[in-house]
This record gives sequence, structure tokens and C-alpha cells, in this order.
Amino acid sequence: MFRLCTNGPKLCDRLTRREMLHVGGLGLLGLTLPATLRAQTPHPQPLSPKGRGENARPKSCIVLFLMGGPPQHSTWDPKPDAPDDVRGPFGPIATNVPGIQVCELMPRLAERMDKIAILRAMSTGDNAHSSSGYYMMTGMAHQPMNSENANPGAPNNWPTLGAIVQRVRGNAGSVPAAMRLPQRIFNSDGSVWPGQDSGFLGMTADPWLLQCVPGDASMRVSEFSLSADLPSGRLEDRQRLLDAVNRSIDTADRHLDRYDRQTQQAFDMLRSARAGHAFDLAREPVTTRDRYGRSPFGQSVLLSRRLVEAGVSLVQVNWYRGPGEPSDAPVWDTHANEPERMRNVLMPPMDQAFSALLDDLSQRGMLDDTLVVCMAEFGRTPRFNARRGRDHWGPVFSVALAGAGIRGGTVHGASDRIGAQPRDGRVRPEDLTATIFHCLGHAPDSEMHDTLNRPIPLSRGQIVRQIVA
Repeated sequence: MFRLCTNGPKLCDRLTRREMLHVGGLGLLGLTLPATLRAQTPHPQPLSPKGRGENARPKSCIVLFLMGGPPQHSTWDPKPDAPDDVRGPFGPIATNVPGIQVCELMPRLAERMDKIAILRAMSTGDNAHSSSGYYMMTGMAHQPMNSENANPGAPNNWPTLGAIVQRVRGNAGSVPAAMRLPQRIFNSDGSVWPGQDSGFLGMTADPWLLQCVPGDASMRVSEFSLSADLPSGRLEDRQRLLDAVNRSIDTADRHLDRYDRQTQQAFDMLRSARAGHAFDLAREPVTTRDRYGRSPFGQSVLLSRRLVEAGVSLVQVNWYRGPGEPSDAPVWDTHANEPERMRNVLMPPMDQAFSALLDDLSQRGMLDDTLVVCMAEFGRTPRFNARRGRDHWGPVFSVALAGAGIRGGTVHGASDRIGAQPRDGRVRPEDLTATIFHCLGHAPDSEMHDTLNRPIPLSRGQIVRQIVA
């Protein structure tokens, strides 16, 4: 039997009638949203945003997470004067900001450097995908560091960025506050990285995970779909029936109110054209879809813009791990044949999608209110290995930010002459999360509360003042 359970008080044995309604009344409709919405916070803890008027548009964030770790040398921090085994085959190109150069594999982004700030001395000091990724997505160092194939759970249970946004903001009307797509981040052995869930905030703060292949002709988001043979008006009839039976349930049981709100939001989302249409990329002009690129990453980035436009506060786009990835160098984990992978597979869709997003947000008047963060778990070793690849490197790498109060056309920090260590302006992940929350309108030292109602700051880092307006 399908059962409704929470992480709080054990309600399962006391919800027989409610289970019947959710499964019999809603499941027969094809309505699966109440189950999905149980992952949303029932009691958000709104914080007072700083520095904006009452009628200002709430700030949003799109995180582009390049799973695997791109090389700083062939992206944001080229080293033209370094030895051949460090520099690689790609040279720098000028940007539209005098004095700033990026790798020649980024021609589109070079033309938009006036909108971008680069952190060239980002550092985790951790060379393992799992633990360094945890640090970047939460702002808290993993214990212990350099732990590959680490599993989620205490003591490494700090909430991911989206979970904190979910907790402090709650859902925005008919859409969730935070979403991830198109799948979780995982290692080659299938182990899911820690730092992607709500951690100590409890499952009610988990950001949605939308598992899909954006742009695929068969893409269908079942949570927003009703059965094709559902007669007109049946949805309203089912809700009236549900409301009538709900009124007969003991109102003294306050815990049931959680399910009432979730069910109401499910109906609201199904009625909302704004929410449902956000997932339909076919509504975009062909020219727009082509501008982002027809790659899974490009279409995922376009989908993130549509979700933010629909009211989602934070969307994390994870670089899609397709079925044809080479086992020795999947995604951005370029242990082998890095130049070929960068030139032919990785950089073209990244450069195209990121630049299209900046243009799209700017043209729609959304860039001032939408923070874009392009990051990964770490960078790559200064020197090539014997397979003409680079290995894991957490001591120094680069992150790019744009929009929502970021001072474009700036570079903060520097690595040494071979891109091996920070030379100045070192930034830790906790400083990055502090900067993100600042740009979203929340003071980093604002407090959230865990499931035991203990006050905890959003971030323990310092705002990178050099890149914010």
C-alpha cells in the first residue's frame, strides 16, 4: 500500500483516510504533485531582504555546475607565458574589457566580459570530486577532506544552496523556490555526492529534482500533466470532493494541515499556465533554442531561464552526464585527451549556452535581478599527465559570476604563473556562498533554523566585496 510519511512525527498509521484520498482521488487523475510537494517546506522562514524597495522584483539565481572540474588554464585563467606542458595548445584572446583575457575557446563569452566577474583564486584545497563538490555546494568543508565516493549524511549534512533558499523563502505561488536539473551529480561508480540535499534542515527543504533530458522530443514532466482522457471540469470536481471529506477529518490533528497545503498547491500548479508552460521548451522560438544550442546543456540552461521567469528563486543546472561519456574522461573530468575534449565536446556548448543566457536575461530586463554563477567542484592540475589530460586540483581554480549586483568586467584574485596556487585574493567556498546570498538580498549572517529550532547563519563566509556593486 502507498503510505504518506514524513521525517517528523509518525503519522502513517493515523492517515488511512487521507491515504485513500491521495491515492484513490488524485492518483486516478494522474495527479502526482502532492507526493512531490511533500519535499517542500511547510513553514518557510522569511528573512528581510536588504537594500531593495517593497515593490522590487525578488532576486533569483541560476547555478551552472560543470560537473567534473574544468581546467582553469583553458577557460578563465590562461597562462600564455607558462611552459608548453602547462599552457597547452590554446592561447588567450582579448575580451571586450581592455586588459582582461580568457581562453580562445570562449569567443562568445569574451565579447560579454563586461557583464562577468571572474574569481581566479577560488580554492577548496580538496582534490576529491565528492568532498570538494560538497564544499562548493554548501560552503562547508567536508570532514574529512579528500574523500572520494563519500555518501550524504552526518556529519557532512550542511544544506545545499537551493535548500537554504527553499527554507528562507518558501514556495513562490504555484512553483517551488528551488530546483535542480536534469539529474543529480554522481561519480562513475554511481555514488551520489553529498551536499545536494537539505541536510540538517530536513527533507521538507529539499529542492526539487527535475530528472529529464531538456530538448528531447519525448520530454514530459509528469508532475504537471493530467491524464489525456480526463474530462473537462473533473479536476475541480475532485477538489470539491476532497475538500468535503477533509472537513470531516478531526481538525484537532494539526499535522494534517501540511497535506492540505500540499494538495492545494498541487491543484494550483495544475491550473497555473505559468507553472506548466515553464517546462514546455516548444513554446520558445526556434531561433532562441538554436541560440542556446541544441545540446542537453544548452536546452537545460534555457529551461532554467524559463523557470526563473516563472518564479523559481534558484535553479541549479548540472552538466548532463550522457550515456556516451568516455570512462577515462567523463564530463569535465578530463584525465585524458583534454585538448580534444575541450575543443570538440565541452567548450562549444558551454560558451554558447552561457553567453545566450546572459543575452536573453539582459534583453528581457532580468539580468539585474538574476545572479548567474558558473562553477565546479575544483580545477585541474597545472601540468598535463602522460595521457595528455589533467587531474584533480583543488588548490586554485576559477569561478565566473554575472548579474544581480555583480560588477561586470572585473577580475578578483590571481593564481601563480602556472595556475597551481593562489597568488592573491584567495576565495573560499564559504565566501562564495556569502556573496551569493548577498546578491539574492539576504545578509549572510541572517539566521535560519534547523529541525530542532537552533539558529544557524546562512553562511559563515565573507562577501567578496571586490566584485559586487
